[in-house]
Amino acid sequence: MQRHWGTGVTPDDVCRAVPREAFVPDTIWIRREDGWAVPITRQDHPHEWQRIVDAYDEAVITQVDDGATDKGTWPTSSGSSPEIMADMINALDVHPGMRVLEIGTGTGYNAAVLSTLAGPGNVTSVEVDPTIAAHARAALAKGGYQVQLVVADGTSGHSPNAPYDRVIVTAAARQIPYEWIRQTRPGGLIVVPWAPTFHPDWPLCRLTVHHDGTATGEFIGPSSFMPLRSQRLPQSVIHDTERQWIAAGKPTCTRYGITITAEGQQIWLDTPESPIDS
Repeated sequence: MQRHWGTGVTPDDVCRAVPREAFVPDTIWIRREDGWAVPITRQDHPHEWQRIVDAYDEAVITQVDDGATDKGTWPTSSGSSPEIMADMINALDVHPGMRVLEIGTGTGYNAAVLSTLAGPGNVTSVEVDPTIAAHARAALAKGGYQVQLVVADGTSGHSPNAPYDRVIVTAAARQIPYEWIRQTRPGGLIVVPWAPTFHPDWPLCRLTVHHDGTATGEFIGPSSFMPLRSQRLPQSVIHDTERQWIAAGKPTCTRYGITITAEGQQIWLDTPESPIDS
């Protein structure tokens, strides 16, 4: 059954529309007190597995260190929490019949929700990791969701199905690939989390694409996503960002905006006439 929520989507809406546990793999990862991330399985730790999957405000870590098997340091793939999914869906403003591009399939859960909103066959999702993509493809097929899943580097988008009305990115960027702009219709929206290059909150950006091939947008609130694999940052940059933000007086992330052209991007504070280094 197709359902359109309009604005005001809640985590409850997300969970009622699509069962999260149908997309979470049997093995997930938790952070121990000593700092290591270690796997737990649905079979051996059913109560802890279920608690994490049922939590509205908790992401489910599904991979660490690009495929470690016993323990690891950095999460490299996860299932987003219904709470942040609701925030992003509200910002994306998806309507039935819209063509949607998702960068970062992950478990496939978000793609299923987007397909419920936009309608069968209207969602294209790109995943860089073949193993993660295989799990998502199987889960989407089992649930009957008609999503085209492409295994590729999402920074190139997916031009065969362009133009798109909406683009949503489930990994943090520090540089918007112009292909995302090129593949979006004028008036279309792009929602993308941002790496902490100018603000420590990893802020969420909502861009509007214009007829002249430019895009402008504002940062609408905090978020927390793993970075695009091709745009990972050294820890030193993250620490420098926080120091610079404190020195600037700790402005809220919603005071920032961005302008993107074919030549590059510029982040600004309050108005485009006040550019900042990022």
